[in-house]
Amino acid sequence: MARGGDTVSAMTPGHPYQYVVLRCVPRADREEFVNVGVVLFCESTGLLRLARHVDETRLRAVDAGIDLAQVAAALDFVDAVCRGDAAAGEASRQPTGTRFGFLKAPRSTVIRPSPVHGGVTSDPERELERLLARLVG
Repeated sequence: MARGGDTVSAMTPGHPYQYVVLRCVPRADREEFVNVGVVLFCESTGLLRLARHVDETRLRAVDAGIDLAQVAAALDFVDAVCRGDAAAGEASRQPTGTRFGFLKAPRSTVIRPSPVHGGVTSDPERELERLLARLVG
């Protein structure tokens, strides 16, 4: 059966996963955004990881005055929560599923998550890179 871009057969173990696309929304009043990352959570493997690519040219086309350091800091925070880095505060000290719940929750900051999507893959790391290339890069 094909899901999430990966073919999983009865003989190949499949890992269900969930992901959100991270969107940079420089000006909420215009409701425009640029995809800048993907957070993938695979409970069966314990993977919670961010893959990111910030296209500065596209962001400046949406808002010439965007603070790229703020965008980088927000993505660094997401990465720290994914890694369980204590410097990211209480959210990073929670179990992996709870951390994903925190990251997927709607918020009104410069970096916002999309609705949650999911699939099944035999290789969650490779799936994350595929999603980044397809949805961000």
